Amino acid sequence: MTEPPSFPDESSLLQALRASPVLFETIARANSAETEFHLQQRLRSEFPDEMVRAALILRDLRQKATASKKFARADQMWFTPTGLEQTTAELVARHKAKRFEGPVWDYCCGIGGDSLALAERGEVHSVDLDPAMCLRTEWNAAVYGVGERVHTVVADVSQPVPREGLLHIDPDQRPGGQQRMRRVEDCSPNLDVLRVLMSQFRGGAIKLSPASNFGGKFTNVEIELVSLHGECKEATIWFGDLAGDQPYRATTLPSGETIAADPMSARVDITSPRAFVYDPDPAIVRAGLLDVTAERLQLTRLDDAEEYLTGDQPLRSPWAQTFRVLEILPNNDREVRAACRRREFASVEIKCRHLPIEVERVRRKLNLEGNRPGVLIFARVAGKATVLVCERAR
Repeated sequence: MTEPPSFPDESSLLQALRASPVLFETIARANSAETEFHLQQRLRSEFPDEMVRAALILRDLRQKATASKKFARADQMWFTPTGLEQTTAELVARHKAKRFEGPVWDYCCGIGGDSLALAERGEVHSVDLDPAMCLRTEWNAAVYGVGERVHTVVADVSQPVPREGLLHIDPDQRPGGQQRMRRVEDCSPNLDVLRVLMSQFRGGAIKLSPASNFGGKFTNVEIELVSLHGECKEATIWFGDLAGDQPYRATTLPSGETIAADPMSARVDITSPRAFVYDPDPAIVRAGLLDVTAERLQLTRLDDAEEYLTGDQPLRSPWAQTFRVLEILPNNDREVRAACRRREFASVEIKCRHLPIEVERVRRKLNLEGNRPGVLIFARVAGKATVLVCERAR
């Protein structure tokens, strides 16, 4: 075999991959009994090493994205490991895109997760410093049939580029390949640049991690916490024309239910556990809207330091999981074991938010020989560590 070609840059490698569909077809047809080592050997007899490595990595990323249901067309998309991890899930991106009308600048577009959704509503100028990321955005847009509306620009967004109309920006929270940054000040572009951008566009959205220190960093904004299938995915800072009239909002997907309010506008009572306990959606908790939600649902809290809510009726709401309280116990291993025997639990779901519980240690000490599932909720109740023996409400 002749010496395999060396690709001068990542974009050249990507172009070669896209021009070689037979490579991906060969991988897809591989016998399941064939080891990865032998598959690589066979592929390298026909294709350059760099192409084989890149194709196999892309195959794995497509499978991962498909399994996670992050994108409906993941099996055709172009990813990188970090790009897949950091890109906005399709349902979340489409939720955000509903606020945008007309041309939008999508800064730090990455693989284009947000650009795809924005392009369903209008023209998008997708900007990234990495030419290979811009290529992936173009090709992913083609997969979704919006290629003609997505126009990529290779540029550093902290430098002068067109700044007009509406902006969506996803600042890099791992600049230089570091661990994920929790501080907005450490993102790229950093907080100072983000504030300047907010003054230069008439409106837009800044995508941040829900774990970041966004509180108090921006003025005259609406901060929306978005959860997807019970996991808090994003904090969106809405500014300018796209900001709502309340400081905080929580939205849960796929239902699309949303609550917007001032976190200080409600304060509910603390009571002992009633007939049911509710585990609230994490978007509600991170948005600081726990008391607001509890008030609207006519619930109370177990403790100032706990997010679990309680009430007298089974609740069917996208905002909370509902559990029927069977017993209330002190945090004592012997009493918990005895309760699991009495209730004939065959398995238990162990839930805890703030108490220092080693879940697997607790599970190993239980004698589960029954025939029904149970739930153990470890929580503070009126300041005391308590175990609520429960079952999921049906």
